Amino acid sequence: MKTNLSDVKAILESYASNSNLSETEVVDKLKNYYFNKEVTKNLNLYKKGKKKVRDITKDLKISHRKFYAILESKNIAHKKYNKENKQVDQDS
Repeated sequence: MKTNLSDVKAILESYASNSNLSETEVVDKLKNYYFNKEVTKNLNLYKKGKKKVRDITKDLKISHRKFYAILESKNIAHKKYNKENKQVDQDS
């Protein structure tokens, strides 16, 4: 495990020096890439109806609002819940 980690660190440092980025910037880009990859995989399962929103948000460790924002940005149809308070008229 230690040799694999040292290999990754060496590759990361060499890439950072070649691309004029810092190591943290490279790690952030990798984090974004793999997060988007997981989101895409889960969105495909969501479209097929094989995975629910709560399972996806739990796996990705994001809020429901952020997931619905991702759905809206990718133009994926989803059910919108009306949160308005409906008042019932009483005649008595």
